[in-house]
Amino acid sequence: MSALIPTVEGCPPLTPLFTFGVIADIQYADLEDGFNYSRTRRRFYRSSLQLLKNAQRSWAESAVRPDFILQLGDIIDGFNKGPGASERALDTVLREFSGPAEVHHVWGNHEFYNFSRSALLRSRLDSSALHRDRGLSGDIYAYSFSPAPGFTFVVLDAYDVSLLGREPSSEQYGHAMDLIKLYNNNDDLNCPPVLEGLQRRFTMFNGGFSQEQLDWLHALLTVADDKRERVTIASHVPVHPCSTDPVCLAWNYDELLAIIRAHSSVVCYMAGHSHDGGYCQDKDTGVHHVTIDGVIETPPDSDAFSTVSVYADRMVLKGEGRVEDRVFLFPS
Repeated sequence: MSALIPTVEGCPPLTPLFTFGVIADIQYADLEDGFNYSRTRRRFYRSSLQLLKNAQRSWAESAVRPDFILQLGDIIDGFNKGPGASERALDTVLREFSGPAEVHHVWGNHEFYNFSRSALLRSRLDSSALHRDRGLSGDIYAYSFSPAPGFTFVVLDAYDVSLLGREPSSEQYGHAMDLIKLYNNNDDLNCPPVLEGLQRRFTMFNGGFSQEQLDWLHALLTVADDKRERVTIASHVPVHPCSTDPVCLAWNYDELLAIIRAHSSVVCYMAGHSHDGGYCQDKDTGVHHVTIDGVIETPPDSDAFSTVSVYADRMVLKGEGRVEDRVFLFPS
Protein backbone atom coordinates (compact mmCIF):
# COMPACT_ATOMS: atom_id res chain seq x y z
CA MET A 1 0.00 0.00 0.00
CA SER A 2 1.27 3.45 -0.86
CA ALA A 3 0.57 6.36 1.46
CA LEU A 4 1.40 8.85 -1.27
CA ILE A 5 -1.22 10.65 -3.32
CA PRO A 6 -0.75 12.71 -6.47
CA THR A 7 -1.37 16.43 -6.41
CA VAL A 8 -1.88 17.52 -10.02
CA GLU A 9 -0.77 15.82 -13.20
CA GLY A 10 2.98 15.97 -13.64
CA CYS A 11 3.70 16.92 -10.02
CA PRO A 12 5.32 14.58 -7.47
CA PRO A 13 3.07 12.86 -4.92
CA LEU A 14 2.48 14.34 -1.50
CA THR A 15 3.79 12.68 1.65
CA PRO A 16 1.18 12.49 4.43
CA LEU A 17 1.62 14.61 7.53
CA PHE A 18 0.94 11.47 9.56
CA THR A 19 -0.89 8.14 9.28
CA PHE A 20 -2.90 6.02 11.68
CA GLY A 21 -4.53 2.60 11.71
CA VAL A 22 -8.15 1.88 12.60
CA ILE A 23 -9.79 -1.35 13.73
CA ALA A 24 -13.11 -2.02 15.46
CA ASP A 25 -15.10 -4.72 17.26
CA ILE A 26 -12.50 -7.49 17.43
CA GLN A 27 -14.54 -9.23 20.18
CA TYR A 28 -12.05 -12.08 20.57
CA ALA A 29 -12.98 -15.16 22.57
CA ASP A 30 -11.47 -18.63 22.52
CA LEU A 31 -14.76 -20.10 21.32
CA GLU A 32 -16.21 -21.78 18.28
CA ASP A 33 -18.16 -19.58 15.87
CA GLY A 34 -21.51 -18.35 17.13
CA PHE A 35 -24.21 -15.82 16.31
CA ASN A 36 -25.30 -12.31 17.24
CA TYR A 37 -28.03 -11.53 19.79
CA SER A 38 -30.85 -12.08 17.28
CA ARG A 39 -29.09 -15.15 15.79
CA THR A 40 -29.10 -13.64 12.30
CA ARG A 41 -25.36 -13.06 11.84
CA ARG A 42 -22.40 -15.40 12.27
CA ARG A 43 -19.60 -14.31 14.59
CA PHE A 44 -16.05 -15.61 14.24
CA TYR A 45 -14.80 -15.41 17.83
CA ARG A 46 -11.56 -17.33 17.58
CA SER A 47 -10.45 -16.26 14.11
CA SER A 48 -10.89 -12.57 14.96
CA LEU A 49 -7.44 -12.80 16.53
CA GLN A 50 -5.91 -13.80 13.18
CA LEU A 51 -7.56 -10.83 11.50
CA LEU A 52 -5.96 -8.55 14.10
CA LYS A 53 -2.62 -10.21 13.32
CA ASN A 54 -3.22 -9.54 9.62
CA ALA A 55 -3.79 -5.87 10.38
CA GLN A 56 -0.67 -5.59 12.52
CA ARG A 57 1.44 -7.31 9.90
CA SER A 58 0.15 -4.97 7.19
CA TRP A 59 0.88 -1.90 9.32
CA ALA A 60 4.36 -3.17 10.22
CA GLU A 61 5.24 -3.85 6.57
CA SER A 62 3.80 -0.58 5.22
CA ALA A 63 6.21 1.84 3.57
CA VAL A 64 4.83 4.52 5.89
CA ARG A 65 4.01 2.95 9.25
CA PRO A 66 1.12 4.31 11.31
CA ASP A 67 1.99 6.80 14.01
CA PHE A 68 -0.79 5.40 16.20
CA ILE A 69 -3.71 2.98 16.17
CA LEU A 70 -7.34 3.73 16.98
CA GLN A 71 -8.95 0.63 18.51
CA LEU A 72 -12.63 1.61 18.43
CA GLY A 73 -13.90 -0.66 21.20
CA ASP A 74 -15.23 -4.17 21.94
CA ILE A 75 -11.72 -5.59 22.00
CA ILE A 76 -12.89 -8.88 23.59
CA ASP A 77 -16.35 -10.46 23.66
CA GLY A 78 -18.70 -10.53 26.62
CA PHE A 79 -18.79 -14.33 26.46
CA ASN A 80 -15.38 -14.30 28.17
CA LYS A 81 -16.97 -13.14 31.43
CA GLY A 82 -18.94 -16.31 32.23
CA PRO A 83 -16.02 -18.77 32.32
CA GLY A 84 -13.73 -16.21 33.99
CA ALA A 85 -11.64 -15.79 30.84
CA SER A 86 -11.76 -11.99 30.57
CA GLU A 87 -8.19 -11.29 31.73
CA ARG A 88 -6.77 -14.16 29.71
CA ALA A 89 -8.56 -13.05 26.54
CA LEU A 90 -7.46 -9.45 27.07
CA ASP A 91 -3.83 -10.55 27.54
CA THR A 92 -4.04 -12.55 24.31
CA VAL A 93 -5.30 -9.60 22.28
CA LEU A 94 -3.06 -6.96 23.84
CA ARG A 95 0.02 -9.04 22.98
CA GLU A 96 -0.87 -8.37 19.33
CA PHE A 97 -0.90 -4.62 20.06
CA SER A 98 2.62 -4.65 21.48
CA GLY A 99 4.23 -3.00 18.43
CA PRO A 100 5.90 0.43 18.38
CA ALA A 101 2.77 2.43 17.49
CA GLU A 102 0.82 3.93 20.38
CA VAL A 103 -2.67 2.43 20.71
CA HIS A 104 -5.65 4.55 21.72
CA HIS A 105 -8.32 2.28 23.16
CA VAL A 106 -11.99 3.29 22.95
CA TRP A 107 -14.41 1.59 25.34
CA GLY A 108 -17.50 -0.21 24.03
CA ASN A 109 -20.27 -2.26 25.58
CA HIS A 110 -18.21 -5.46 25.59
CA GLU A 111 -15.51 -3.81 27.73
CA PHE A 112 -18.23 -3.26 30.33
CA TYR A 113 -19.59 -6.80 29.99
CA ASN A 114 -16.15 -7.98 31.09
CA PHE A 115 -14.97 -5.31 33.54
CA SER A 116 -16.35 -2.64 35.83
CA ARG A 117 -15.65 1.01 35.04
CA SER A 118 -13.30 1.26 38.01
CA ALA A 119 -11.40 -1.83 36.83
CA LEU A 120 -11.07 -0.41 33.30
CA LEU A 121 -9.61 2.81 34.70
CA ARG A 122 -6.86 0.72 36.31
CA SER A 123 -6.30 -1.47 33.26
CA ARG A 124 -4.14 -1.41 30.15
CA LEU A 125 -7.23 -0.31 28.23
CA ASP A 126 -6.94 3.12 29.86
CA SER A 127 -4.79 4.82 27.22
CA SER A 128 -5.50 8.29 28.58
CA ALA A 129 -2.66 8.33 31.13
CA LEU A 130 -0.48 10.77 29.17
CA HIS A 131 -3.43 12.78 27.87
CA ARG A 132 -5.93 12.93 30.76
CA ASP A 133 -7.86 16.17 31.05
CA ARG A 134 -8.41 16.75 34.74
CA GLY A 135 -11.31 19.08 33.98
CA LEU A 136 -13.49 15.94 33.84
CA SER A 137 -14.72 13.78 36.70
CA GLY A 138 -12.42 10.92 37.53
CA ASP A 139 -14.46 8.12 35.96
CA ILE A 140 -15.35 9.74 32.61
CA TYR A 141 -13.08 8.18 29.99
CA ALA A 142 -12.55 11.07 27.57
CA TYR A 143 -9.36 12.78 26.50
CA SER A 144 -7.65 14.51 23.59
CA PHE A 145 -4.25 14.24 21.93
CA SER A 146 -2.42 15.95 19.08
CA PRO A 147 -0.41 13.75 16.68
CA ALA A 148 0.80 16.75 14.65
CA PRO A 149 0.56 20.56 14.83
CA GLY A 150 -2.90 21.74 13.83
CA PHE A 151 -4.59 18.37 14.41
CA THR A 152 -6.44 17.14 17.50
CA PHE A 153 -8.09 13.78 18.18
CA VAL A 154 -10.75 13.41 20.86
CA VAL A 155 -11.73 10.08 22.45
CA LEU A 156 -15.25 10.18 23.90
CA ASP A 157 -16.96 7.95 26.46
CA ALA A 158 -20.21 6.73 24.87
CA TYR A 159 -21.19 4.83 28.05
CA ASP A 160 -20.79 7.72 30.44
CA VAL A 161 -24.60 7.53 30.77
CA SER A 162 -25.35 3.81 30.79
CA LEU A 163 -26.52 0.81 32.73
CA LEU A 164 -23.21 -0.88 31.87
CA GLY A 165 -20.19 -0.60 34.12
CA ARG A 166 -22.15 1.19 36.87
CA GLU A 167 -23.09 -0.20 40.28
CA PRO A 168 -26.87 -0.71 40.46
CA SER A 169 -26.89 1.27 43.70
CA SER A 170 -25.19 4.30 42.11
CA GLU A 171 -26.85 7.58 41.20
CA GLN A 172 -25.54 7.22 37.61
CA TYR A 173 -27.21 3.81 37.23
CA GLY A 174 -30.50 5.17 38.54
CA HIS A 175 -30.38 8.10 36.13
CA ALA A 176 -29.67 5.80 33.17
CA MET A 177 -32.48 3.44 34.19
CA ASP A 178 -34.95 6.32 34.43
CA LEU A 179 -33.90 7.49 30.97
CA ILE A 180 -34.14 4.15 29.17
CA LYS A 181 -37.47 3.32 30.85
CA LEU A 182 -39.00 6.41 29.27
CA TYR A 183 -38.71 4.63 25.91
CA ASN A 184 -38.23 0.90 26.57
CA ASN A 185 -40.58 -1.10 28.78
CA ASN A 186 -39.39 -4.54 27.69
CA ASP A 187 -38.40 -7.03 30.38
CA ASP A 188 -35.20 -7.56 28.38
CA LEU A 189 -33.70 -4.10 27.87
CA ASN A 190 -31.41 -5.46 25.16
CA CYS A 191 -34.54 -5.87 23.04
CA PRO A 192 -35.36 -2.68 21.08
CA PRO A 193 -38.61 -0.99 22.14
CA VAL A 194 -39.96 -0.68 18.58
CA LEU A 195 -39.47 -2.52 15.29
CA GLU A 196 -38.22 0.49 13.34
CA GLY A 197 -37.25 4.12 13.76
CA LEU A 198 -34.80 6.08 15.87
CA GLN A 199 -36.37 4.99 19.16
CA ARG A 200 -34.74 1.57 18.59
CA ARG A 201 -31.56 3.08 20.04
CA PHE A 202 -32.87 2.84 23.60
CA THR A 203 -31.38 -0.53 24.47
CA MET A 204 -29.02 -1.61 27.21
CA PHE A 205 -26.13 -2.19 24.80
CA ASN A 206 -26.08 1.51 23.89
CA GLY A 207 -25.37 4.53 26.07
CA GLY A 208 -24.91 8.26 25.99
CA PHE A 209 -22.84 11.29 26.92
CA SER A 210 -23.32 13.18 30.19
CA GLN A 211 -23.81 16.94 30.29
CA GLU A 212 -20.39 17.26 31.91
CA GLN A 213 -18.73 15.47 29.01
CA LEU A 214 -20.69 17.51 26.46
CA ASP A 215 -19.66 20.75 28.17
CA TRP A 216 -16.03 19.61 28.20
CA LEU A 217 -16.17 18.80 24.49
CA HIS A 218 -17.77 22.16 23.70
CA ALA A 219 -14.98 24.00 25.54
CA LEU A 220 -12.28 21.93 23.82
CA LEU A 221 -13.76 22.55 20.38
CA THR A 222 -14.09 26.27 21.06
CA VAL A 223 -10.33 26.43 21.59
CA ALA A 224 -9.75 24.31 18.47
CA ASP A 225 -11.97 26.66 16.44
CA ASP A 226 -9.90 29.64 17.54
CA LYS A 227 -6.68 27.84 16.59
CA ARG A 228 -8.18 26.70 13.24
CA GLU A 229 -7.34 23.10 14.06
CA ARG A 230 -8.70 19.95 12.40
CA VAL A 231 -10.47 17.74 14.96
CA THR A 232 -11.37 14.06 14.62
CA ILE A 233 -13.64 12.53 17.26
CA ALA A 234 -13.50 8.81 18.05
CA SER A 235 -16.03 6.89 20.12
CA HIS A 236 -17.59 3.45 20.08
CA VAL A 237 -21.17 4.42 19.28
CA PRO A 238 -22.20 6.33 16.12
CA VAL A 239 -24.04 9.65 16.46
CA HIS A 240 -25.33 10.36 12.95
CA PRO A 241 -28.53 8.48 12.02
CA CYS A 242 -27.37 8.12 8.40
CA SER A 243 -24.09 6.43 9.38
CA THR A 244 -25.57 3.41 11.15
CA ASP A 245 -28.60 1.26 11.83
CA PRO A 246 -30.72 3.14 14.42
CA VAL A 247 -30.37 0.24 16.84
CA CYS A 248 -26.68 1.16 17.23
CA LEU A 249 -27.14 4.91 17.72
CA ALA A 250 -26.16 6.77 20.90
CA TRP A 251 -29.05 7.61 23.23
CA ASN A 252 -28.50 11.39 23.04
CA TYR A 253 -26.91 11.46 19.61
CA ASP A 254 -28.79 14.68 18.83
CA GLU A 255 -27.08 16.59 21.63
CA LEU A 256 -23.61 15.54 20.48
CA LEU A 257 -24.47 16.28 16.85
CA ALA A 258 -25.59 19.77 17.87
CA ILE A 259 -22.20 20.42 19.46
CA ILE A 260 -20.33 19.11 16.41
CA ARG A 261 -22.45 21.30 14.14
CA ALA A 262 -21.68 24.36 16.28
CA HIS A 263 -17.93 24.08 15.74
CA SER A 264 -15.99 24.58 12.52
CA SER A 265 -12.97 22.58 13.71
CA VAL A 266 -14.56 19.10 13.53
CA VAL A 267 -13.81 17.23 10.30
CA CYS A 268 -14.59 13.58 11.13
CA TYR A 269 -16.37 11.33 13.63
CA MET A 270 -15.22 7.68 13.76
CA ALA A 271 -17.10 4.85 15.46
CA GLY A 272 -17.55 1.10 15.57
CA HIS A 273 -20.42 -0.87 17.20
CA SER A 274 -22.45 -1.38 13.99
CA HIS A 275 -20.67 -4.35 12.45
CA ASP A 276 -21.72 -3.64 8.86
CA GLY A 277 -20.10 -0.21 8.96
CA GLY A 278 -21.57 2.92 7.44
CA TYR A 279 -20.82 6.39 6.18
CA CYS A 280 -22.42 9.74 5.58
CA GLN A 281 -21.29 13.33 5.19
CA ASP A 282 -23.34 15.81 7.18
CA LYS A 283 -25.12 17.98 4.62
CA ASP A 284 -25.00 21.09 6.82
CA THR A 285 -21.37 21.00 7.98
CA GLY A 286 -19.49 18.64 5.65
CA VAL A 287 -18.31 16.59 8.65
CA HIS A 288 -17.61 12.95 7.74
CA HIS A 289 -19.24 10.27 9.91
CA VAL A 290 -17.66 6.87 9.32
CA THR A 291 -18.54 3.61 11.08
CA ILE A 292 -15.84 0.95 10.69
CA ASP A 293 -16.90 -2.62 9.85
CA GLY A 294 -16.50 -5.05 12.74
CA VAL A 295 -13.81 -7.73 12.78
CA ILE A 296 -16.07 -10.12 14.71
CA GLU A 297 -18.46 -10.66 11.78
CA THR A 298 -15.76 -10.77 9.12
CA PRO A 299 -15.09 -14.26 7.65
CA PRO A 300 -11.60 -15.70 8.24
CA ASP A 301 -10.70 -15.37 4.55
CA SER A 302 -11.28 -11.60 4.55
CA ASP A 303 -10.14 -8.59 6.60
CA ALA A 304 -11.57 -5.52 8.37
CA PHE A 305 -9.12 -2.73 9.12
CA SER A 306 -7.92 0.47 7.54
CA THR A 307 -5.02 2.88 7.35
CA VAL A 308 -5.67 6.60 7.21
CA SER A 309 -3.20 9.05 5.66
CA VAL A 310 -3.68 12.66 6.71
CA TYR A 311 -2.85 15.64 4.52
CA ALA A 312 -3.40 19.38 4.88
CA ASP A 313 -6.79 19.26 3.14
CA ARG A 314 -8.02 15.66 3.47
CA MET A 315 -7.79 12.24 5.04
CA VAL A 316 -7.45 9.21 2.75
CA LEU A 317 -8.78 5.96 4.23
CA LYS A 318 -7.40 2.81 2.62
CA GLY A 319 -9.64 -0.07 3.64
CA GLU A 320 -8.79 -3.75 3.66
CA GLY A 321 -11.32 -6.55 3.15
CA ARG A 322 -14.81 -5.36 4.07
CA VAL A 323 -13.75 -1.76 4.75
CA GLU A 324 -14.28 0.56 1.78
CA ASP A 325 -11.70 3.08 0.56
CA ARG A 326 -12.80 6.65 1.23
CA VAL A 327 -11.48 10.20 0.82
CA PHE A 328 -12.55 12.73 3.45
CA LEU A 329 -12.05 16.25 2.12
CA PHE A 330 -11.97 18.70 4.98
CA PRO A 331 -14.87 21.17 5.10
CA SER A 332 -13.77 24.62 4.00
